[in-house]
Amino acid sequence: MISNPQYILRPVSPPFIAFSLAFALVLNLLPWGQRVWVPDFVALVLVFWNIHHPRKVGIGVAFLMGVLVDVNDATLLGQHALAYTLLSYGAIMAHRRVLWFTPAVQAIHVLPLFLIAQAATFVVRFVADGSLPDAFILIESLVTAALWPLASWLLLAPQRRPVHRDENRPI
Repeated sequence: MISNPQYILRPVSPPFIAFSLAFALVLNLLPWGQRVWVPDFVALVLVFWNIHHPRKVGIGVAFLMGVLVDVNDATLLGQHALAYTLLSYGAIMAHRRVLWFTPAVQAIHVLPLFLIAQAATFVVRFVADGSLPDAFILIESLVTAALWPLASWLLLAPQRRPVHRDENRPI
């Protein structure tokens, strides 16, 4: 049986946070079309940083990212900003509880956050123009939550210290 080593994490670099948010925004800007299986990468990265470092990435960053997504999608200005703000608030409120679990169980805990954010965008869209979502609308939130362990592993990778201490390195 292989034991999973416990890593001591280094402090996160603010430029790395900015890069990961910008990269997630670029992934959302790709011409995926209206595919239901495409996850919301910005929401995934926002929730990750809100859970792991709530003082560095807060509700203001979520609002700004939401406005940028709204401008890109040419949708009703503010629908993603509202959704990401609610998403960040929920992630910040639950961050201490979620960090106790493994990334696979964390994915189950963040799924309701993604569903609430997606519901907020559809409520705003329904109030604004009366359009109803199709039957496969929950797939986006499910795929986004399913990517949580991979995103967690990728975004924590630069912070991990090696398991075996090297005497030639101070950290």
